[in-house]
Amino acid sequence: MTRSHPDAYAARFARVLDFIDAHLDEPLNSDVLSGVAHFSKFHFHRQFCSYVGTTPTRYVQLARLRRASYRLAFNPLERITEIAAQAGFERPESFSRAFREVFGQSPSAFRKEPDWSSWSAQFHWISRKEIANMQVKINEVPAVTVAVLEHRGDPALLNGSVQRFIAWRKESGLSPVGSSQTYGVAYDDPQTTSPERFRFDICGEVQGPVPENRHGVITRTIPGGRCATVRHRGSPDHIAGAVYHLYRNWLPHSGEELRDFPIVFHYLNLRADTPEHELLTDVLLPIR
Repeated sequence: MTRSHPDAYAARFARVLDFIDAHLDEPLNSDVLSGVAHFSKFHFHRQFCSYVGTTPTRYVQLARLRRASYRLAFNPLERITEIAAQAGFERPESFSRAFREVFGQSPSAFRKEPDWSSWSAQFHWISRKEIANMQVKINEVPAVTVAVLEHRGDPALLNGSVQRFIAWRKESGLSPVGSSQTYGVAYDDPQTTSPERFRFDICGEVQGPVPENRHGVITRTIPGGRCATVRHRGSPDHIAGAVYHLYRNWLPHSGEELRDFPIVFHYLNLRADTPEHELLTDVLLPIR
């Protein structure tokens, strides 16, 4: 009997996870998903659990609740009843119960003061997509002046810092989302850095120095120069695969040398107004 190549096996599940992300508003049962994976329904359930670490039903529910949590936190004017319906719950009470069971907070409490640490613990397994056929390009990137909110500490709390930066953007008007680029500067790998030592800068393009403010936002420059670039499609929660691809697969065989600056994420669109499967992020690795 011929065995499937591991890369082909991984590609099947990458296709399934991509399909789920792109069709969260549609029925996603095992019949549909096993067809996408080209497995029998019986084998699909067992292999999905082994590969992803949870059942297909649970994965879909958590993906929908994750999307709902972002809407609660970053779309404050969207009604909770609408968010519940988009997450597949006919009754707000059912949505509230499921949300509390997963995150330990009601939707309204999460909207008011999200517990990002507990939230992050629920998604440690959602990043197992394999990187396949990722195209690396070398670009000359211009320098850009940015407003920076420094996140220092547990990466599980990064979304709380993002909320603070959004609040500064709205209050100051100095880095409007519609006309200013958004970046992240990743100094450390959360997989190998202790939480208290983790560093990440949340950045928005500005035209001049940032005045002193209550949020602690400061001015910096992301230097220009040559960068090896890959485009990540989908949630930034899965972006580690693109980073590892650059460092582990591309760089050792490229003949290139690193510049003395951390990896940069260029967010081409943002969660608040973009379906998760349409999110685009350029991952920039500075090289000499």
